[in-house]
Amino acid sequence: MKKLMMLGAVACVALSFTGCKSSESAYKKAYEKAKSQERSGYAQQEETPAEVTETPTVAPVETQPVVETPVVDNYENETVRRENVSVVNGAGLKMFSVVVGSFSVKANAEGLQQRLKGAGYNAQIAYNSGNNMYRVVASTFDSKASAVQSRNQLRAQYADAWLLSK
Repeated sequence: MKKLMMLGAVACVALSFTGCKSSESAYKKAYEKAKSQERSGYAQQEETPAEVTETPTVAPVETQPVVETPVVDNYENETVRRENVSVVNGAGLKMFSVVVGSFSVKANAEGLQQRLKGAGYNAQIAYNSGNNMYRVVASTFDSKASAVQSRNQLRAQYADAWLLSK
């Protein structure tokens, strides 16, 4: 049984090698066909004038002067927290204030107020009786735009600064 299988495998391998073999006549036919196409191609080219290929025209790039347009910030989209507060220590709050600290202990709020005053701010303390918190206000303004600009500057040192409206 093994001998028959081995003999069959050898026969298959022998057939596969002989079946793929290209004959010399096939090469000769392909060569003749290519030569005839080459000759007929040259004859057509001599009879018809060569086609002119056009290259696309590219327009030069014109540089335009840079015009700066002023960016107008939309301060209306800034969030403002409304709270009912009363001034504990300070001159009084305007419409918009920048809060840099919130404390439940008044002494802690007074400590931050003193640091802010030392830095040149007119800091005030406001008390929210609703949640028993002392708000340390670094600056207060009549316009929202001024308050937003001040808050953005204070966020460099006080990352949690926010806007308060009374």
